[in-house]
Amino acid sequence: MNLIKSTSTFSFFTIISRILGYLRDVLIAIYLGSGPIADAFFVAFRIPNTFRRLFSEGTFNAAFVPSYSSELVLGKKKAQKFSNKIFNLLFISILFIVFIIEIFMPGFVFLIAPGFKDNVDKLDTTISLTRITFPFLLFVSLASFFSAILNSHNKFGVAAAAPIILNIFLIIVLLFGNNLNYELVYQLSYAVTLAGLVQLIFLIYYSKKFYFPSFSLKFRIDSKVKVFFNKLLPSIFSSGVTQINILVGTIIASFQASAVSYLYYADRIYQINLAIAGIAIGTVVLPNLSRYIQTNNKNKINFIQNKALELSIFLSFPACLALLIASDQITSSLFGYGSFDIESVKNSSKALFYFAWGLPAFAFIKIFSTFLFARHNTRTPFIFSLISVFINILISVYFFNKIGFIIIPIATTISSWFNAFLLLIFLINKSYFSLNYNFLNKFFKIITSTALSSYIFYILINHFSNYLNYESDKKLITMILLVIVTLIIYIVLSILTKAFKTSDIKLKY
Repeated sequence: MNLIKSTSTFSFFTIISRILGYLRDVLIAIYLGSGPIADAFFVAFRIPNTFRRLFSEGTFNAAFVPSYSSELVLGKKKAQKFSNKIFNLLFISILFIVFIIEIFMPGFVFLIAPGFKDNVDKLDTTISLTRITFPFLLFVSLASFFSAILNSHNKFGVAAAAPIILNIFLIIVLLFGNNLNYELVYQLSYAVTLAGLVQLIFLIYYSKKFYFPSFSLKFRIDSKVKVFFNKLLPSIFSSGVTQINILVGTIIASFQASAVSYLYYADRIYQINLAIAGIAIGTVVLPNLSRYIQTNNKNKINFIQNKALELSIFLSFPACLALLIASDQITSSLFGYGSFDIESVKNSSKALFYFAWGLPAFAFIKIFSTFLFARHNTRTPFIFSLISVFINILISVYFFNKIGFIIIPIATTISSWFNAFLLLIFLINKSYFSLNYNFLNKFFKIITSTALSSYIFYILINHFSNYLNYESDKKLITMILLVIVTLIIYIVLSILTKAFKTSDIKLKY
């Protein structure tokens, strides 16, 4: 495996998906803005989308890939048998969960958005929309299973491309259904569920070379299956702790008008980098890291782990500073159109600014958790995630009445850094991870390149400020050009300082 090449493949399709996701969100911002209807849709969309992120962005991989890789070592038939048991049990259990929640949807929505209770129309709309979108959970859970099969065989492109389907469906509805006005949110909700089904079929087709499902209600839950599900539940919580913190934030934000929408748009922006700096790297290193741990190849284990952290820092640090420098201009350029007014831009950019402080931590949690998942340890990240969520809730609830929704990104950032440091300390104390000289050398070079390119970005943002204000019709193209110029400068500086070597592209891991 080539870490940079595999990460680039995964990242390429992820970026395409995020670009289409951005186009989708721009259209939503134009047609729905940040009012009550938008809040209702975002809650209805947040629930299945959070589960999509929880299952598809490395979480299911964390439990499945190490177990499946162990079975592959014993033979293809054993791996097939193990996979079929997991598939059938997953299908039955998720179908049951969807069925029960559909029946008790009013109570479920009240738990997710208790602040909507004072607005009966808003609450009823949210319940109706969530009933439509919730079957997406079944499809995305099964899709994650097939993605994990592909990733186990180092096939990352198809799995990374699958989420593009959802964005295409929603964009089509937004482009051709905008004349439906209020009914548009219902059409969007139906599109979410339909896209989930198509995504599942797409992944089954590309996975058939390695595995094809065989439906059966007669299967034995043996010790290996029990071990898998014992790992899955903690990994859902620990690997998806950032998403859980955001979901907690959504619940709290529902008590303030439009706050759910502000957080949603801010979340969409920083998630673009997190998908590459954390999720992509963690997903790519897991299969081979699991195999090297199985064979106790310490040199390869240390090499891969240091390279993974190095690449994560290389990608997350400049993005973090860019968002801190120009959170207002970036939010305005991306979403400041139509119903998304200046006030919406101002509030979303504030949330983005505080989320940005936590961006490296969000990525590190993914990386450090992967190091433990590869060792079949999901319990420790789970415990640390529980502590993190508790800190997040404590800070958010205590300060919410004093400073409003802005406490949510602040609390998420603080709790995430705490989680990242706990994971790092545990890894070092257990001798699972140690920083080598190469990493320390590269770290200071990355910091130098990041600082210099960020300063240039700051100068460019101020110099072209007239083109970046809310009223400017050239703000998006200006921002894209400034980001591209700064990115080129960062890469050139990284090559000059040897923070990045072109020879790294050819390295096998």
